Amino acid sequence: MEELEFTPLDELSYEQALEELESLVEKLETSETDLQLTLQYFERGQALAGYCLNLLDSAELRVTQILEDEVDNS
Repeated sequence: MEELEFTPLDELSYEQALEELESLVEKLETSETDLQLTLQYFERGQALAGYCLNLLDSAELRVTQILEDEVDNS
């Protein structure tokens, strides 16, 4: 079986990555796929989940820095 082609993570926005992750989860929960395809979906899902978490961590850090700057400038 050939490898599926996915958009590189760094080309996805948070919203696009989350939408793709939700789609993969739905496919894994509702369809009967062969083992190879299931593994590819799972691996991509893991990568998407990590990517989303990194984006959220970065956003949280930015918000924290902005709030600290506001306090320092008050």
